Amino acid sequence: MLRQVLRRGLQSFCHRLGLCVSRHPVFFLTVPAVLTITFGLSALNRFQPEGDLERLVAPSHSLAKIERSLASSLFPLDQSKSQLYSDLHSPGRYGRVILLSPPGDNILLQAEGILQTHRAVLEMKDGRNSFIGHQLGGVVEVPNSKDQRVKSARAIQITYYLQTYGSAIQDLIGEKWENEFCKLMRKLQEEHQDLQLYSLASFSLWRDFHKTSILARSKVLVSLMLILTTATLSSSMKDCLRGKPFLGLLGVLTVCISIITAAGIFFITDGKYNSTLLGIPFFAMGHGTKGVFELLSGWRRTKENLPFKDRVADAYSDVMVTYTMTSSLYFITFGMGASPFTNIEAVKVFCQNMCVSILLNYFYIFSFFGSCLVFAGQLEQNRYHSIFCCKIPSAEYLDRKPVWFQTVMSDGHQQTSHHETNPYQHHFIQHFLREHYNEWITNIYVKPFVVILYLIYASFSFMGCLQISDGANIINLLASESPSVSFAMVQQKYFSNYSPVIGFYVYEPLAYWNSSVQEDLRRLCSGFTAVSWVEQYYQFLKVSNISANNKSDFISVLQSSFLKKPEFQHFRNDIIFSKAGDENNIIASRLYLVARMSRDKQKEVIEVLEKLRPLSLSKSIRFIVFNPSFVFMDHYSLSVTVPVLIAGFGVLLLLILTFFLVIHPLGNFWLILSVTSIELGVLGLMTLWNVDMDCISILCLIYTFNFAIDHCAPLLYTFVLATEHTRTQCIKSSLQEHGTAILQNVTSFLIGLVPLLFVPSNLTFTLFKCLLLTGSCTLLHCFVILPVFLTFFPPSKKHHKKKKRGKRKEREEIECIEIQENPDHVTTV
Repeated sequence: MLRQVLRRGLQSFCHRLGLCVSRHPVFFLTVPAVLTITFGLSALNRFQPEGDLERLVAPSHSLAKIERSLASSLFPLDQSKSQLYSDLHSPGRYGRVILLSPPGDNILLQAEGILQTHRAVLEMKDGRNSFIGHQLGGVVEVPNSKDQRVKSARAIQITYYLQTYGSAIQDLIGEKWENEFCKLMRKLQEEHQDLQLYSLASFSLWRDFHKTSILARSKVLVSLMLILTTATLSSSMKDCLRGKPFLGLLGVLTVCISIITAAGIFFITDGKYNSTLLGIPFFAMGHGTKGVFELLSGWRRTKENLPFKDRVADAYSDVMVTYTMTSSLYFITFGMGASPFTNIEAVKVFCQNMCVSILLNYFYIFSFFGSCLVFAGQLEQNRYHSIFCCKIPSAEYLDRKPVWFQTVMSDGHQQTSHHETNPYQHHFIQHFLREHYNEWITNIYVKPFVVILYLIYASFSFMGCLQISDGANIINLLASESPSVSFAMVQQKYFSNYSPVIGFYVYEPLAYWNSSVQEDLRRLCSGFTAVSWVEQYYQFLKVSNISANNKSDFISVLQSSFLKKPEFQHFRNDIIFSKAGDENNIIASRLYLVARMSRDKQKEVIEVLEKLRPLSLSKSIRFIVFNPSFVFMDHYSLSVTVPVLIAGFGVLLLLILTFFLVIHPLGNFWLILSVTSIELGVLGLMTLWNVDMDCISILCLIYTFNFAIDHCAPLLYTFVLATEHTRTQCIKSSLQEHGTAILQNVTSFLIGLVPLLFVPSNLTFTLFKCLLLTGSCTLLHCFVILPVFLTFFPPSKKHHKKKKRGKRKEREEIECIEIQENPDHVTTV
């Protein structure tokens, strides 16, 4: 009872909303247009790109950031510039180059080219500090060499750091130096054909991240044109009176202007653009055009003999209830993604913008597009041509005209038989579903193949879900043909045998002269290649035959002898002394650890990090470990999966709570099963398609929840509420009622994704793959899996048979009584 009351109340409200729009179409057309002009112009004036890439894609609440602050406070960056391992901190401004020799050559034999490159960099002005160090890649060692002497190497890596010290002026000078550095590397590449140069600067990642937006501009416009064309053609009919090609066009434009308005609001509120927001037009378009096509189908299901205002109100009461519910689910799921529980700033910003887009999308659909529907209905009632807006001539006049004129100006009466009450049945998608597809998919011989197809689909999905990998690699978000990606590929190939240099910071006073402490340090550093002042000092004491078993002797020899030798002077920056009276103390120190990598470097670094951190709590030595890359790796997999889990839990909880309210309980049950099947299918298949769990794929998975509900919900609820004799007849009527809108929307959505395939960017490749799987899996469930499974699973339709049989029996009894009382005159009741 409560469900029926609420449902009728919502339908009554939407009916009144439709009447309000139909009575004031100019107002509802003008207000959205004014909002778009106002906020659209402000969006152009306030456009500003996001400059901090780490803030955007690294976890917001990260232990590595706290460790970095502690390490920087103990060992400031300006004190480490002369050291090989100074990149343990945030490096600031820098330039890095990899010189790669041709296959089979030895980079060590090309010293002249390396030195020329090095001298050219040193001759640059404006903020250059000094040459720091180098690394060799693709190393071949001398056979049977005890000291691991290098025989040859394929690549060499050189890094140049700049001193900026946080000064704005020096930062601008450093930026200018980096630009000149990149230009110089391109020039040197042309001069040295025997060497391949791959350069990277501190701004390269940011530049190549935003390069995706520049590369995708023209492709997004092409995508919009394809969607406009598809929507226009799919809304057309041969009937020039009832065909609505311009409504399909105006529906897509309605969604476009709502997105522009949302972008204006975002920039007015000091939002900064980043390339992940490129997915919002596609997300909003997939939901908005669904409402457009459903509203258009609802109009076509209304009675033609009604006034056009009543037809608009009936279409609203039929469609806007479901569209309101699905829009609410979009808002809830993306609202949860924008909550403080989300640890990735890019996901949070995207979800906030998406919430605004959904609200404006909903408002623009029932106001702007509703007004367009009112004007189209008025033209249809007055018998105006749906394209040329001229009066349609009479049938007698058309008979005297050529065939081409009759084809262009025909209103469909020639094709409509005398017993057909709905001329919209001649729409080509509607006709195909009714006459061909519905009979084929419900055929008893097709059902076994559909069951086998679903088992294959479920198997591959389950297989993919077991192989999920996180996407902490920032390269997944860059333009694929950018210098940063080329540099990263070469670096991964030739410099991945060892982990990044890990800083081991002892931040509390420690009795280094104690043998037990020395043993603990060795145990912690076991398994690593360590560069340690402690080991070097112990070795120095042993060779010099000096005994330093107490605190005073240990520190005295360390300061007066060890650190003054030229070969050990670089360790001065690794020890922090304090003086209390006449006594010196070591309050902090640092070591350098390098781990040998064998398989996936990034995965093994995360494993090393997860093993070292607990040891700092369980051991007597208080230490932290840090490398700048830890900021991006720290709990990344947990950070990116939490929004999906929260959104999915919110959707399922909402559907469970509405079991006995607005929607039929069995409809909710089937909707939960369908959404879960589609979500797991997209998740598993995208993993098999080499898509990692980064911020883009996570946003697509959140969208998959809503896209599946958007398309499956109307189909399922119409089925469970249908009163036909059998399940087969119920699913046929459901497909006939909603199949056209679903097919129109998914087709437009998938065709609009095609241009993304031609954008040379890893970000757009991920977006294309995930959204293609979302649309394909949803289409598979709506037109193949659900129509078959619903024919032999509950809800049962037997009670409808009993009711109709009871009515038929009662009618027969009444007729028999009348025959007995009036044998000469039979009356049929």
